Amino acid sequence: MRLAGATIAFDLDGTLVETAPDLIGALNVVLGERRLPALPTEAARVLVGRGARVLIERGFAAAGEPLDEAETPGLVTRFIEVYRGRIASESRPFPGVGEALDQLAAAGAVLAVCTNKPTGLSNLLLEALGMAWRFKAVIGADSAPKPKPDPSHLLHAISQAGGDPARALMVGDSRADAEAARAAGVPCILFPFGYTDVSVHTLDADLVIDGFADLPAAAERLLIPRLAPA
Repeated sequence: MRLAGATIAFDLDGTLVETAPDLIGALNVVLGERRLPALPTEAARVLVGRGARVLIERGFAAAGEPLDEAETPGLVTRFIEVYRGRIASESRPFPGVGEALDQLAAAGAVLAVCTNKPTGLSNLLLEALGMAWRFKAVIGADSAPKPKPDPSHLLHAISQAGGDPARALMVGDSRADAEAARAAGVPCILFPFGYTDVSVHTLDADLVIDGFADLPAAAERLLIPRLAPA
């Protein structure tokens, strides 16, 4: 198998799954409870990807009411309560995800999730979408020493999947993914359709690819030289 011994870590929101409709939907419930205007999903996609606290802070700022820091924990708790209740109402895997993961697993790669989403919510989402069985490890920010872009998050995810950073790959959609991978000494592939406030083409990725149909070949291109005997 061409990828035997490889570990591939995936970001979740904006990489494996289009979660913005449910995340922004939950944010809008919290905003509405404060009599603030709802944010359009498409315009608010760039707010997603750095965890619930940052989403709440960015969302309230975008709605015209920056938060007092003391208010944030309670609002985050409320957001998570609402989001948990609708976690897969509108969220769906991006096109081609299942086929690409099948090909990578068939080639011998072990798959993991490395996400700034809390681990419990990540598992709940993956289970609701019938995807949890695909991943040897799911490591949210709360299960890591520090969240991405700190490299310890990625290194911990690789370790928990039984992998070796020298034979690993990060697949994501944002600056946090690229910076974590670079600091960990792990190659990185980015998608351009996820949650980022800057073009992924300006980030320090090894490859930027258009979609999951291109992922198996791209992963082999980066991993096979790392899997070759010294």
